[in-house]
Amino acid sequence: MPQSALPRLSGDFPRRCLHCRARALSLCAALDSVELHDLEKLGKETRFASKESLFSEDESASRVYSLTQGVARLYRLLPDGRRHIVGFALPGDFLGTTLSGRYSFSADAITPIVACRFSKEGFSRFAEAKPNMLRRMNEFEVRELHLARNQMLLLSSRSAEQKVALFLIGWRDRLARLGEEPKTLPLPMKRRDIADFLGLTIETVSRTFTQLEREKVITNVPKGFRLLNLARAEALAWT
Repeated sequence: MPQSALPRLSGDFPRRCLHCRARALSLCAALDSVELHDLEKLGKETRFASKESLFSEDESASRVYSLTQGVARLYRLLPDGRRHIVGFALPGDFLGTTLSGRYSFSADAITPIVACRFSKEGFSRFAEAKPNMLRRMNEFEVRELHLARNQMLLLSSRSAEQKVALFLIGWRDRLARLGEEPKTLPLPMKRRDIADFLGLTIETVSRTFTQLEREKVITNVPKGFRLLNLARAEALAWT
């Protein structure tokens, strides 16, 4: 949104939040200007370089994060040492909440990340006094359950082509929520990340991308893809 199109607000309105493109998608969307100002005072804008860790599985869960820029990888390590990616976080996603005192998964930066960081205790006290924010948090939990259901579908008895097609459609839909609908969609994660998310080998994922391109469902481009035949992709994904 251009600067001139921004609404005129009082001078004490939190400037960082004012220019945050992810605000409408985040927990902050439930807050009025005064509440938003109070929340900003509790948090600190934090930057992470690509490959840098936000937090690690089983680490003491003392902080929570509201992602405002970039893409994060969420994963668990299995007993045999293999990595299972449980999801990819985008701007608007809230990370670090847990019922226990420790993180249930690890999060690191795929791209450079900007996030608002809060102490878990301070954020919890703030949210408990805001019914509108608690409702928003419940909405997030429902969405996370939906994403978890989608991953169960991805890991179920489907072909590699079906899994990859469903992943690409889901990724496109998530980017669309951010207002990003370019012809070429960015795909910042590596093929190995996609393989670990879908329960496939990296060789299978690479072959499947090539096959989808051969069938003119997608076109592979550097760091992204172009969806050429949405109807075919959806038919593959949901058959």
